[in-house]
Amino acid sequence: MANLPVMGDVGGVTEELAGGGRTNGEAKAPAVRHEDAPRPVANVLSRFKPGPRSIWAGVPDALWNDWHWQQRERVIRLEQLERVLRVTPEEREAAVKTEAEFHMGITPYYAALMDPEDPTCPIRLQSVPTMGELNILASDLEDPLAEERDMPVPGITHRYPDRVLFYTTHNCPVYCRHCTRKRKVSDPTSAAAKRQIEESLAYIAQHTEIRDVVISGGDPLSLSDDRLDHILGRLRAIPHVEIFRLGTRNLVTLPQRVTDDFVYMLRRHHPVYVNTHFNHPKECTAEAFEAARRLADAGCVIGNQMVLLKGVNDDPAVVKELNHKLLLMRIRPYYIYQCDLARGISHFRTPVEAGIRIIEALRGHTSGLAVPQFVVDAPNGGGKIPVNPEYVVSHEGKRWVLRNFAGKQFEYVEP
Repeated sequence: MANLPVMGDVGGVTEELAGGGRTNGEAKAPAVRHEDAPRPVANVLSRFKPGPRSIWAGVPDALWNDWHWQQRERVIRLEQLERVLRVTPEEREAAVKTEAEFHMGITPYYAALMDPEDPTCPIRLQSVPTMGELNILASDLEDPLAEERDMPVPGITHRYPDRVLFYTTHNCPVYCRHCTRKRKVSDPTSAAAKRQIEESLAYIAQHTEIRDVVISGGDPLSLSDDRLDHILGRLRAIPHVEIFRLGTRNLVTLPQRVTDDFVYMLRRHHPVYVNTHFNHPKECTAEAFEAARRLADAGCVIGNQMVLLKGVNDDPAVVKELNHKLLLMRIRPYYIYQCDLARGISHFRTPVEAGIRIIEALRGHTSGLAVPQFVVDAPNGGGKIPVNPEYVVSHEGKRWVLRNFAGKQFEYVEP
């Protein structure tokens, strides 16, 4: 494999990733350093190894640790992918045939975690297109969670009584192949323009029942510090908004994004909750540990939402190892999601019993802190329903009838 220190392709990254001027009129705050913060003990740190550099071994540390550089140098084309790993004929065909449906985008950091020789590598399965994505089942849905149906204004999904989802960007550092929002993520036509952001903020301000805002995308950390600071400041100025949650996978795919300046900015907007998305122990590197440490030291509460994926983490031993590492990183295992009915991800779906088996293998065999809640995000807007006897109305073969928080019943049929 040829050495490729710099790929030199922006790969569709828009101006919202590049920084831009401040929007709140404040002078830029100086970076806050963490020399005085408590340091984890050596036997904790020893469990987290730095991620490899692969073909980027010659890249200077200053560039490698620059999140803007990582965004610019994403692997977005087949010829770039072929320099990183030994591409199989199936992967080569899939990279071409899936491009129109869902782009490929992998940061150098995350690409270097892939096993270049093993197509079943859990990192590779999550980021490299496969032919399974072209298998569209009759049960697959364009909008599996009916987010657009419950969207009173563009960018706001208001389903639960006291909380909303706030769509802020279509960009992500890595376009996960199991993405539930393929209809929007990576598509510039779904970008949240300034007018949409303002209309969303106005809706939240007008609805006094909203106390909790989930800031999502895409990945909101794809926005610059200044733009995020502006959005968080506007939300914090609304009296009835008590908390907000940043939904991000940057800790996994681009931990360099969590800079000193970024966490300094977040500290002005507490309470701040961060929900991230680790799916496999291989993602728990020294770099990810450092990103989580900065957030935790800055006072953020971090939770993990794992998606159950066939061939990636449908093994109780893998989930147990992952959750133990997450707790060392001060990240609380929060949810295990049954894989949604989004288009082209049926090859990732497991039977519901696989999630139940994992929970049974964890409960009593490890601390309760390491046992998340297994939920099905019910199709057609039923919301998150825990899979336990209290919420399972009936189960026969592949047909499950689940009851949600409002007492309504929803059918989930395993494809």
